[in-house]
Amino acid sequence: MAISHFNSNHDLDMKSLDSDAQKLATMDSSQDLRRNQSVLSVLGVGFALTNSWFGISAALVTGINSGGPILIVYGLIFVALISTCVGISLSELASAYPNAGGQYFWTSELAPRRYANFASYLTGWFAWAGSIFASASLMLAVGSAGVGCWQLAHPDFVIQLWHVFLAYQVVNIFVFFFNCYGRILPTLGKLAFWTSLLSFFIILVAVPSKAPTHQEAKFVFANFVNNTGWKQSGIAFLVGLINVNWCFVGLDCATHLSEEIHRPEKMIPIAILGTVAIGTVTSWSYSIALFFSMKDVDSLVDTATGVPILALFYQAIGNKGGAIALEALIMATGIGCGISCHTWQSRLCWSFARDGGIPFSSYFCKIDRRLNVPLRAHFISCILVAIVGCLYLGSYTAFYSIITASIGLLYVSYSVPVICLLIRGRNSIPHGPFWMGPIGLFSNIVLLLWTCFSLIIYSFPPVQPVSASSKSFFKEIW
Repeated sequence: MAISHFNSNHDLDMKSLDSDAQKLATMDSSQDLRRNQSVLSVLGVGFALTNSWFGISAALVTGINSGGPILIVYGLIFVALISTCVGISLSELASAYPNAGGQYFWTSELAPRRYANFASYLTGWFAWAGSIFASASLMLAVGSAGVGCWQLAHPDFVIQLWHVFLAYQVVNIFVFFFNCYGRILPTLGKLAFWTSLLSFFIILVAVPSKAPTHQEAKFVFANFVNNTGWKQSGIAFLVGLINVNWCFVGLDCATHLSEEIHRPEKMIPIAILGTVAIGTVTSWSYSIALFFSMKDVDSLVDTATGVPILALFYQAIGNKGGAIALEALIMATGIGCGISCHTWQSRLCWSFARDGGIPFSSYFCKIDRRLNVPLRAHFISCILVAIVGCLYLGSYTAFYSIITASIGLLYVSYSVPVICLLIRGRNSIPHGPFWMGPIGLFSNIVLLLWTCFSLIIYSFPPVQPVSASSKSFFKEIW
């Protein structure tokens, strides 16, 4: 793969371009999409995708067994610090090279010329695959929530794997259409952002205020739960970190909108680090409020709905209608998250195809000028998400495997350009407006260490003993 699809010396009159397009031209890329995004809409897309408090709601299905309140409360703080380092590393590179290709483009610029094309090619595939699995995990979370609501309203209904699979596909198809119209995407980004925050505040107030009893502080801050089968609680905790780590997945999303916003070298870092900051505050306060309102852990683990957060709402509110209404807010937030996921994966696919990184690149790199979206790249990405959903038909633990794959693949895609940067020398490249110096170096090292840790620890099975239906498929996916 050669990043040379555009010849600025031959095809472009530089004087006819604005400063953003001129900078893009120096990176041998053409201005194919209109810059109609604002910093708020990009922040909305980034936050709507990551949506850390929503991630806590969905991840309770596995996290409640791998540490309980302690895992969520303290794990969130720890992973938030790690994610800050990840965000700084991505922001520095996005500021220096504001290109929709993100990780794979940075690799092509920073790697030794001899290895640049191959390294860039691998990074692009890791990034795109990671976005596909991240989208799949989101669709599965929303689909499971919908089926859980139906079960709560109809107690005789017994949930089967195919019920969730069907709901997964319905959500994927529903969300697909929102990304077919480029004009509405900035508005949808803002709408998703405010929907998430409004839903967060409603649940934050409603659940503690309506809960008939409240737990003591010891339950929230010192109660460790280990229902994983691992005899070593430390391993159960470490493996369980995948659940809070998922709450900060997809921090590179904003970088792939670099060609749709003015002054991306300044705005993209704001969007990335703003996503981490808002996500940390909302997810941690949300978790504290929920755990104080919880009656007992066992009833959440054994809930017939398969959705622990829905069971918690039912405990606190005391009626099914109220619990389903609160879960509907989470699902609405999840829909916004799904729209952002599709935006992210389609832009990655399109930019990668534009640079010849995937089969039939000349077909998938086309922009629909009327709709202002890479419609073909969007379509093939959603088809792949639909195919990944078939994993759930084979195992209840597919959700764990899918989120593990998304995190592992994305971390590798972040690490490759960072390694190239460190080998080349941090001061040997033109710095963008966002450059953190020694703090940036520290963040780079933390990112690389955390990637190694996550690839090893998250490959462990989530429960013991291991069976064909309970093992993690991450190693096979990898």
